[in-house]
Amino acid sequence: MSMIENRTFDELRIGDTASITRTLTFKDIELFAVMSGDINPAHVDPEFAKSDMFHRVVAHGMWGGALISTVLGTKLPGPGTIYLAQTLYFRKPVILDDTVSVIVKVAQKSDHDHRVSLECTALNQRGEVVIEGVADVIAPVEKVARERVILPAVSLDTEGHHVRE
Repeated sequence: MSMIENRTFDELRIGDTASITRTLTFKDIELFAVMSGDINPAHVDPEFAKSDMFHRVVAHGMWGGALISTVLGTKLPGPGTIYLAQTLYFRKPVILDDTVSVIVKVAQKSDHDHRVSLECTALNQRGEVVIEGVADVIAPVEKVARERVILPAVSLDTEGHHVRE
């Protein structure tokens, strides 16, 4: 079983980076819509999406935001990180089959309260910036190493259900 481990506040250096890469599928969009309740037809209805400004289905913006959270909580600083704030600027849409690489970079550290600001950038497979912003966290002061949790398999019922208001 693989492990996830943090970097403590004292181990972090300005310029340190970590990243993950994911490819967006329609199942990702459906699962995010089910989990969040965001059924904006721009995300879940291909026929509607043809008529909107992007002319195709696009990812929920917060799908990319969730990927940033993944890097912060599993890589840099890692387990034990407390997420305080996030700015996000959506520069380009993420579309089906885009491969998105999220990179976080330590930009500032505050010794008295263990706060860290990290520049966050998401790039598509063409190297275009799709999301950028800054995350503010409290970095752990003690080492945390945990076995990676195995998540349950998820399947979506094709019959679906209407979201209740």
